[in-house]
Amino acid sequence: MATETLTLGKALNAGMRKALENDPKVVIMGEDVGKLGGVFRITDGLQKDFGDQRVIDTPLAESGIIGTAVGLAIRGYRPVCEIQFDGFVYPAYDQIVSQVAKMHYRSRGKLKIPMVIRIPFGGGIGAVEHHSESPEAYFSHTPGLKVATCANPQDAYVMIQQAIASDDPIVFLEPKRRYWEKGPVEVDQPLPEAYPLQAARIARPGTDATLIAYGPMVRTCLDAATAAAEDGRELEVIDLRTLAPLDLGQVYESVRRTGRAIVVHEAPSNIGLGAEVAARITEECFYSLESPVLRVTGYDIPYPASRVEEEYLPDLDRVLDAVDRTFGW
Repeated sequence: MATETLTLGKALNAGMRKALENDPKVVIMGEDVGKLGGVFRITDGLQKDFGDQRVIDTPLAESGIIGTAVGLAIRGYRPVCEIQFDGFVYPAYDQIVSQVAKMHYRSRGKLKIPMVIRIPFGGGIGAVEHHSESPEAYFSHTPGLKVATCANPQDAYVMIQQAIASDDPIVFLEPKRRYWEKGPVEVDQPLPEAYPLQAARIARPGTDATLIAYGPMVRTCLDAATAAAEDGRELEVIDLRTLAPLDLGQVYESVRRTGRAIVVHEAPSNIGLGAEVAARITEECFYSLESPVLRVTGYDIPYPASRVEEEYLPDLDRVLDAVDRTFGW
């Protein structure tokens, strides 16, 4: 297979390009996605090559973008909507929850909504207010939506194509602080057919404790595992990939081996994804646990100003502190 070294952002671009080439019903729409190539340049060059009827610059109206995409999806198109920043999605929240998530159920299965809502999410880029949010729990809690997030260029390339090819509406979260990180990408890899989105994967094998993360925190956990190895602890890191529906088979298997689990995410802890993962691990692996399932998360406050965001974000030290605590029981 042909392998290229791409940034995560370029891998997303390549994946969307391939989807546009393979299916004339795929359209990309959003604010500045055309001539500018998106605020992060993720759609760079696509309008030039596919025209402004397939890569569409929209007004600054998130609710209008999603509402228009619902109509396109009902008529057989596969719209890929870009929300410029995570904090801008809330004007479209009504459309997503009331229409996108419910249309298939409301029509008793007669209507499909094959659309993707791309959202750059998380912090770490020094942005201003409304530009560094973690809204995944809102969407994961909504029946009728699938929610996925990539953590490396290879997954970005494959998963965006899987999402576009799916007949279900998918909220696709992109870790914006990782857009510029590079990795190998098999550009001619066939799409997996057995699962509509990528299943959870073991990002690093280990034997002593299990770190469970997704999106931007996968890299943080990998760095923590590397640091812990210097002290003789082998930490297993699992990338969830898909948040709704959760794929926890690998997680259960890992926790039964290690006896310890720590869930890491940027979003606040209160009713976050970590709480659901911790509850399910406790239900399924209770007799294998050597200590309670711990969480390392953002704090239960609005996202802070950029000059202090590093105090808010989970980092290597906070993850390693949780590892120490889980061995203290």
